[in-house]
Amino acid sequence: MGVEEWGITFAGDSRVHWARLTLPGSGDRVAAEWLEESARGPHWLGFLADASDLLAGTLDPDMVPAIIAQIVVPRLSSWCAVYTSDNSGVGPLRLVYLWHADEARIDGLREQLSDMDVTAADTRVTSAIHLADSQVLAVPLTARGRSLGMMCLGRPDRFPDEVIQFAEDIARRAALAMDNARLYAQQAAANRALQRSLLPPNEPEVPGLDYGVIYEPAGEANEVGGDFYDLFKSSDESWRFAIGDVCGTGPEAAAVTGLARHTLRLLAREGYGVAAVLGRLNQAILEEGERARFLTLLHGDITPVESGLEVRLVSAGHPEALRLKPNGQVQAVTTPQSLLGVFHEVLFEADTVHLDHGDVLLAVTDGVTERRSGGRLLDDDGGLAKLLAECAGLSARAVAERIRRGAAEFAAEPSADDLAIVVLRAR
Repeated sequence: MGVEEWGITFAGDSRVHWARLTLPGSGDRVAAEWLEESARGPHWLGFLADASDLLAGTLDPDMVPAIIAQIVVPRLSSWCAVYTSDNSGVGPLRLVYLWHADEARIDGLREQLSDMDVTAADTRVTSAIHLADSQVLAVPLTARGRSLGMMCLGRPDRFPDEVIQFAEDIARRAALAMDNARLYAQQAAANRALQRSLLPPNEPEVPGLDYGVIYEPAGEANEVGGDFYDLFKSSDESWRFAIGDVCGTGPEAAAVTGLARHTLRLLAREGYGVAAVLGRLNQAILEEGERARFLTLLHGDITPVESGLEVRLVSAGHPEALRLKPNGQVQAVTTPQSLLGVFHEVLFEADTVHLDHGDVLLAVTDGVTERRSGGRLLDDDGGLAKLLAECAGLSARAVAERIRRGAAEFAAEPSADDLAIVVLRAR
């Protein structure tokens, strides 16, 4: 009698786990005897613990069915087919992953399964399904009272009671991992959709203006952030821009972000100047009551003129805007004023800045200026101005990218804060 080896690849998070199972002989009868004997041993509990770790190690809903199948084959069955329904749990079951101990038989098995009626199985309890040359055990995947799908195990002979018990145990753990992965994916998708709704729908063409913008929300799943920017047409001859930072992240910050962005656009198109817009936005934020978050904002009006661009802007508690001349000279051009959402009686005044041809105006959020490396911040000792001085002669997009790269390289660890950069250059 020869020796047969099966290799199982378990894909968890970023790791790859190998487990090799050596069975005496090559028949499923011998494998069944080994399973029945091992089920009574303490090492089987270790297998269940490892299976739980593998299932909990991924939040990718497409990866979970593959992990399920490769956990149970060949320890519980010769092959495994995983069926799932849609996210609502009401759609028809469809085959999403199939695995066989003999990979050469997967295609043939897939054709056989096309004739198998999965809907005949009870979605509440473990049951049997008929297939020509296999005993098929259908184990429901149920989590939090919802049916997510079915795990079908196949082997030539009957399933021992011990194997059925372990299959049901793994199915419960697998269903919970699948449900967690789906919930995580849905939340991540909702965050991305909300973030897209808070960013400009298009990039307008502004006569005489070359501009570059970069926006990077922090977080593994690009959680909705509090930083935002905007650039839009306010009248026939002028355009508005804004860059802001709401305190905090997540849906609460996004609510204030949405309020700020839409209020800016509405009031600008009604003819309010930049200072008046900020005064009214401040009141709107305070009227939110307990839901209010303070906000730093740089808001400006751009008017093309023969010699370049005329910019009127207000900095409400925001990092100062910098102007870069073609000769490399850098100068702060905004007057610090009160941030929004804190004081009721605030009067804002606009600064007027002229950009000659080739001049660059840089505005960033504190994700750049407060980038931390140990006890140092990027903007300590004028670090941002030094970075900008190196950008003389570059396009607006190139300047924005150079600032982004400088912030990323300032510290080894990933940034924990959102980042937004707006660069305006008079062409």
